[in-house]
Order: sequence, then C-alpha cells, then structure tokens
Amino acid sequence: MSGKLTWRYRRAISIAQRLRSSVALRGWRGTVSRISQEFASRPEVDDSLSLLPLDMAFEPFALPSSEQPRISLVIPVYGKLEYTLACLRSIAANPPTDAFEVIVVDDASPDDSVDTLIRVSGLRVLRNASNLGFVGSCNAGAAAAHGEFLVFLNNDTQVLPGWTEELLRCFELRADCGIAGSQLVYPDGRLQEAGAWVFADASAWNIGRFDSRSDPAVRYARKVDYVSGASLAIRRTVFTELGGFDLRFAPGYYEDTDLAFAARAAGYSVWYVPTSVVVHAEGVSSNGSMDTGMKRFQAINRKKLADKWREALAAQPAVGTALAEVAKARRRGTILVVDVATPDASRDSGSLRLISMMRLLVEDGWHVVFAPDDGRADDGAIRELGRLGIEVIVRPWVDGVPSWLLRFAEDLDAAILSRHMVASQYTSFVRRYAPGAKVIFDTVDLHFLREERAAERAGNASLARQAATTREQELRLIAGADTTFVVSDYERDLLSRLMPSANVDLLSNIHEVYGRTGGHEGRRDLLFVGGFGHPPNADAMNWMASEILPELRRVVPGANILVAGDVPEGNRRLLSDAGLHMLGRVPDLEPLMSSSLASIAPLRFGAGVKGKINMAMSHGLPVIGSTVAVEGMRLENGVDVLVADTADAFAAAYLRLVRDASLWASLSDHAVENVRAHFSAEAARDALRRAIL
Repeated sequence: MSGKLTWRYRRAISIAQRLRSSVALRGWRGTVSRISQEFASRPEVDDSLSLLPLDMAFEPFALPSSEQPRISLVIPVYGKLEYTLACLRSIAANPPTDAFEVIVVDDASPDDSVDTLIRVSGLRVLRNASNLGFVGSCNAGAAAAHGEFLVFLNNDTQVLPGWTEELLRCFELRADCGIAGSQLVYPDGRLQEAGAWVFADASAWNIGRFDSRSDPAVRYARKVDYVSGASLAIRRTVFTELGGFDLRFAPGYYEDTDLAFAARAAGYSVWYVPTSVVVHAEGVSSNGSMDTGMKRFQAINRKKLADKWREALAAQPAVGTALAEVAKARRRGTILVVDVATPDASRDSGSLRLISMMRLLVEDGWHVVFAPDDGRADDGAIRELGRLGIEVIVRPWVDGVPSWLLRFAEDLDAAILSRHMVASQYTSFVRRYAPGAKVIFDTVDLHFLREERAAERAGNASLARQAATTREQELRLIAGADTTFVVSDYERDLLSRLMPSANVDLLSNIHEVYGRTGGHEGRRDLLFVGGFGHPPNADAMNWMASEILPELRRVVPGANILVAGDVPEGNRRLLSDAGLHMLGRVPDLEPLMSSSLASIAPLRFGAGVKGKINMAMSHGLPVIGSTVAVEGMRLENGVDVLVADTADAFAAAYLRLVRDASLWASLSDHAVENVRAHFSAEAARDALRRAIL
C-alpha cells in the first residue's frame, strides 16, 4: 500500500471513530465538511516554520524576563516536558520586544517537569498543590501575573517572530478590542484555526481548518465569535472584570468560548489576528477519545455553555447554516475596492489615502475586499493590509475582478473604482453582475486636468489630444457613477460647472496629525517627497537641480535639497551630480520631517491635492510651494504656507525661513491646524457614508 493510501486509510479509521461525536457536536453539514477537509491534500512542507526539535537534550537556558513586564505569558502544563521546553525555547528565540515575564503553572505533573523547569533562568514556575485543570491553572497564573496584558499559551505550541507584537497591535488599532487570538498552524504547515464561529446549539467551527495559511482569505483580521485559548491575549484588568475563566468549565474546553461571550456582553470585541502566528500540536495536551479522557469534557461543557448563554446563542446561526452564510451574517456588508496596483503608504500619497479610506470602512463594520488591477501583491502588502482587516484578492487565489464578481456579486454593496483606467474596465461588470451595488468613481485626481496643464506647458499637440480623450472618458464615468470622489474644492467646483447634474463629493487626503518635533534651531535642509515616475515630480526634480538649487546656494551657501522617493538609477545619478541629495524611498519620513527646515513643492503642473504638502503640514513642517502645488487646499500665502513660482522666489522664501524663527513657528502651527480642520479621518468617513448608504 502506498504511503498516501496508508495515510488515508489511517485517516478513515480515525474519522470513523470520531464520527458519532462529530455529528453530535457539529451536525451533519459540519461533519461532511470536516471529512472533506480531512481528506484534502496536504500542503507541501513549509520550511519557513523552522520548528525546534522535541528530542533536544536539556541544557539550562535563559528567558530575558523583566520584573516590570508589560506582557505576562501564562503557560499551564501537565507533563509533556519535551513540548514545554520546545515552547520556552521558541519564546527565547523569538522574545517579545515589550518587557515580559513567563509564568509556567505546573498542574501537578506526573513527571519531573518542575525539577527541570526551575533550571530555566528567568522563568517563574508555579506549582498547583493538586490538579486544577487548564481553567484553574490559567486563573492561577493570571492571579500571579504583573503585566498589563495576559497572553495565555498552550505548552504544545511554538511561537514565530512578532507574535505578541501583532496581538498587542490589535488592541492599539481597535479601541473596543477585548480579546485577540493568533493564527494557529499545524506543524506540517496547514492552517488549524483562523478564529471560530459558534452556532445556536453552542457547537463551534474553526475557520479555515486545513486550508493553506497563505490564502489571503484567511490573512485579514476580523471579528469572530471566539479565539482559541492556545494563544489568547487580553488585558489583565479586563480578564479580572470578566471574572477570569469560569470554573464551571473546568478542567477545560469551552472556557475560551465562554470568555469571548462574556467579553462581548461587556461591550468588547473578539479579534482573529492573522499576523500573529503560533504553531500548535493540537491534541497533545488533551489526548483521548471523545468519550474518555480530557476530550469528553468537550460535549459536557458545550451543554454548560448552551445553558449559560441561552439568550445570546439564540442570535447565533442555526446548526447546518453554510459557513459562507455564517461569515456573511457577521458583516455589515461587502465593499470592493479596485486600484491599478496594491497601495504602499511609503510610495505615494494616493496609496496613503486609499489605505486610510479602506481602514475607515473596516472601522464602520464593512468587509473590505481590495483587488489590484495588475493582480499582484507581495507577501508584505497582504500582511500590512490584512493587519487592518482588508482582504486582498490576487492570483493565484482569485483570477481577476470579473472572476470574483461571478462568485460574490450578490454580497456586494458598493464598488469603489480608483482612477479612470480602472473604472472604465470594471464599471460595466459591476452594473451587470451586481446591479444593486453602488458604483463609486474615485478620481484620485482629475487626470484630464493634469494632462491639459502638462500639454499646455510643453506646447505639445499630441499631449493635448490625449488630454481631450481622457476628459471625455472621465466625464462619461462621472455621469454613470452613483457618486464621484474628488480631492479638492477646485476640482469639485470645476465639475459642478461641467456636469451640474453629477453627484460629486469631496474626499480629500486623509492624514493623522502628528505635530512638530522640536523647533527652528539647527534646521537648514529642504525636503522634497515624491517618486520620479509621476511626471509633475520628475519635472520638479529637474527644475530644482537646474535652477532652484543654484539660486538657493547663491543666497545661502551650503543649502541642501533632500529628495525622498524612487528615482531610476540613471536619473538619480544626474540629479545627484547636480547637487540634490538623493535618498531613495524612505519608509519612515518622521526623522526627516523633524530635522528639515521646510518642505519644498515646486510643481509646475498637476491636479488634485498634493499629499507631500499634507504630510509635511501634519508634522508641523512649513511648506514652500508653487501655486499649482497649493491649489485647492485652503491655504493662505504667508499664513499657512509660502508660495513661490520662480527660482528666485523659492530662494527668497527659503532665506526668510532661515532668518525668521517666529515666522517658521507661525507657519508650523497653522499647518497643523489646516490638516486637522480639512484633512481629517472624520471628514473622509462622512463622505464614504454618504456614498455607500
């Protein structure tokens, strides 16, 4: 018999043994689905897990613990020393960046666990006088903890880098987060759990069980009914407020489900965090059949949960409800967002705006699905967007937007199509397959306006014809959309004259207000932010190199212009030779914002609101910009910004800021207030709500 057939034969025997209990716990629909998953092909071995071996000879090691921890890791153990040591070694190899302590609660283990564990430096070992079970041991560990956050962790786990950081970030991102749980993975790389749903009879289903953990469908954060106690984070004060794990569920099973129900009853939410990954050898600490040993409490405690939460369970889906319908019922609705490429906040202001828009939609309860028109998104981008609760559909998982619409059109409430080249492709698909969905055309900026200005500046008839084609296309899309977003008052006023019957709304750049760090003293450099791939930026860089920088150095010898953004190597070399300091893409601009004298924006054509100006102003960095650059941003020359349209005017404005600290401080203060008043998340949220509801 082949290895594959032998494995399937063993699987069949195991399933047959569990079938009766499985039906009782899940119903026939769930059982059939579970059998299908059991027989599904296993994924290839995932070498990225880098698991520690269980048969390592023990040598004393240390955990970098703190006497003033922010995090208390609580690990209940009952024997299985080899798993406990592997778990602790994984923590030592991937320690939290926050101060932490590790508390192992030995539940009267039948082996020599304690004698060995006390030789691990930095580990706090508590020993129960008698066997309290998982529930009692977790409560005992929590009572002894000092950290702001409790993270309960099974001893048959191994943690991956960043697992606690991602759990805690969930609390930072979501004020109502009460419980956060990790993505649990089998040692062979299959997904074990992406949170769980609970049905009306108190039976439960682990989301994504046996699926690929690389599938973007399980890589976005979401509210769930509960997360497993195998890796569960909660504020210590909230754990105390909820009364800890209910002893009615001792020795174990359903205590994590009960805690999640208690958290929601108290006004908190429960979140699955896909960016926190923990490998879990499920069943090691609770072996036995469903009728004997520890596992028998699964059925016993399910009945207890059904009795305790009878009223809350009445609102849960009926047994047998399709899993897709369960997930759908947990959402306010679905919003599809399409742009030419996956947004990258470090790349351009349009990306930052789009990410902020999607985050606001998630905060309002929508399931947001993002589709890049080019069908590509790297692992880092899926991770970043997933952290915010955004599902990314890319190949090979989904074969394009039309394919997705064929499957999910009936769930769609609205489609936000960014830029005219995207909207022109997909508006008809949305109208055809999801006629009840709102079509929202997000111009990002009016491309025809930018192209007309570029053609006029260049005196190029071919560019003028292209601008005319773009104008016709954009105006046709605006006429056919339910709502059109523009980013500036200037563009909204222009469209009100060109198309008075169109529904045009203002949704400008969205920025967090940081405020300035430090004062005027010691600042001398000017900062330009932007990539060479955007024609107005390329023109501005060439102008700075050829005319503006020489004029600056004429009035202030040693003046520098720093350029942060992607520039092709050939252009980069030429601009650098001309004196510009080329920094390339800078992931974190804050250090530059806090050390530069001002932001420079010498744009000679373009359209829309300029993110480089908003970003600088949000940090309290004064701006010297052209008339085109500050257009439509409600900025007053000499009060909020300094406006310059010639090389000598830029030099004069720069000299004023070098010499006048009080002017610099006044511009800084007004810049921050302008962003707060006109480019806040609240204004954007209102526009989104008007368009969708």
